[in-house]
Amino acid sequence: MSFYAWTVYWSPFITAIGFLIGTPTILATYYQSFKTRQEAMRERDGRLHSKDCLEFVSFDGTCINLVPLETLHSLPRAGDVIMLPGGGIGGGGEFLPSAYLVDSIEHIYSPATWKSTRPLEARLTKAVAKVTSLNPPIAA
Repeated sequence: MSFYAWTVYWSPFITAIGFLIGTPTILATYYQSFKTRQEAMRERDGRLHSKDCLEFVSFDGTCINLVPLETLHSLPRAGDVIMLPGGGIGGGGEFLPSAYLVDSIEHIYSPATWKSTRPLEARLTKAVAKVTSLNPPIAA
């Protein structure tokens, strides 16, 4: 059997198998690409879980509490002592309600993208306050 005869015989089967494997692969690739683009856009816009929030984090980077920026009349400064609810008393969370010392605060800004903005206008997207607990740990 010549090579030409072999390719003529197997060509429809190879085409069908390639179509059955290739089509779902292409669809899955486009779907993953779409999801990745949407996630990157949300990240740029700051629309993830801590968008427009003041995030209080411990020394190891664990989030203690999130506070929406629109509920604050002012942001804490380094050296301020604040009371945070943590996970609550009955919540069984890692952080109990207690006093914390603000070590530092970081402000994260993003470009203002709505229609009636001034040139080079930015908006406060998120603030991160690194805090240290002032209460001694309770031994179990």
